[in-house]
Amino acid sequence: MSDPKDTTVPQEHHMHTVGHWRSQDKRHHHKFLNDTVEHVDKNPKPLHPVLEDFKKAVENDTRLSMLFDLMFEQVPKNKEYLKDPTGETQVQDFDHLLRLMNHVISTAPAWTDAGHKVGMVGVPVNALLDWPMGTAAGFTVFQDPTVNDHLKKILNVWGEYLSSPASAEVLGEDKTGWFGKTGKASLEEVANKAGGTNLTFEELFQSDPQAKHHGYKSWDDFFTRHFKWENRPVADPSNDDVVANACESKVYKVARDVHARDKFWVKGQPYSVLDMLNFDKDYAQQFVGGTIYQAFLSALSYHRWHAPVSGTIKKSYIVQGTYYSEPLFVDFQANQSADKNGETTSQEYLSCTATRAVIFIESDNPKIGLMAFIGIGMTEVSTCDTTVKIGQHVNKGDELGMFHFGGSTHCLLFRKGVKLSGFPEPSDHNVAIRSKLCCVE
Repeated sequence: MSDPKDTTVPQEHHMHTVGHWRSQDKRHHHKFLNDTVEHVDKNPKPLHPVLEDFKKAVENDTRLSMLFDLMFEQVPKNKEYLKDPTGETQVQDFDHLLRLMNHVISTAPAWTDAGHKVGMVGVPVNALLDWPMGTAAGFTVFQDPTVNDHLKKILNVWGEYLSSPASAEVLGEDKTGWFGKTGKASLEEVANKAGGTNLTFEELFQSDPQAKHHGYKSWDDFFTRHFKWENRPVADPSNDDVVANACESKVYKVARDVHARDKFWVKGQPYSVLDMLNFDKDYAQQFVGGTIYQAFLSALSYHRWHAPVSGTIKKSYIVQGTYYSEPLFVDFQANQSADKNGETTSQEYLSCTATRAVIFIESDNPKIGLMAFIGIGMTEVSTCDTTVKIGQHVNKGDELGMFHFGGSTHCLLFRKGVKLSGFPEPSDHNVAIRSKLCCVE
């Protein structure tokens, strides 16, 4: 995430990324990798037990060890992919990857000083896997259940660190801290664009400006912060025909007359409702032929989910899925050049494959009836935490849950026959949480 006020990034260094999970300037990406590699190579240390277990699982499985070797071999051996601008190799092989991950899971994301300006790589493990993910072998590796089981354990260890007091050190006011000049200004700008305001961080969010790190006890505590709710009022709270925005996020797509099953893994990525809802035997079929709204959260966004309608929670569960899988249409061989932004441009694919939370709500408005919210994890931003219970009644705008370590993408599903209008047009800024999303006719 580069400084939003800086529009002088030369084209050769510019990267278009959906939702700003990675810096728009690839020099921050290179700097992060170079610094991480240099630190790890100069400061060797034993692997965390969870990484040792992963290593043993791969080494003792002929198929997996072959695929991991192939994954790195299939990345083109040139400057763009495995080397930095000076020609130095970055992530070399599986063992090197483990050593780099060993460092990353004991740190919290911070801003990077690349010399020309400050920016940030919001998903560090994704940065390590950026090119290997875009190979044919990588497609197979990151679909593998054993690999995903181990990745979940690794990310859980990282999550424990991000919930610890030590992780709050990146919330400082120095140049690369989240409350430094660039970090704080970026948080303010993203929130103010969504809300049409001109407020400071302290005016926007619940915090204690007099306390260390604004009173946030950990990185996770900061990342799951609350707005001051006078800045995010509920849209027309007494009118059940108005649907509120569930996540502070950028519009991605509105799809109508969606199919029960479709080839979500091909370019174009049609929605596949039964896959998205994990073949829910009670409710999934009701959404065939319906409408899907999808929007994307950035690292600078607010990360909690709120009820789009007033109603009763009918069912809520987590679907365990993939963490670093992206479809083959971003593969090197398919495209001659892999998609640098494969995860963020594959959101429909991820709605069927990634770890996700599914919440069904029976709206108080009979014109809406049953609807569904899906919070979809992407890469390490994959911990979905629901805070509602079956049978609970929620009012429009009430909290449903949250993403830990940031945000991702989410979908709202409406049944066939529900007529909706007024969805916001795609833009370069978020739609404010709890604001008007659309209306039922």
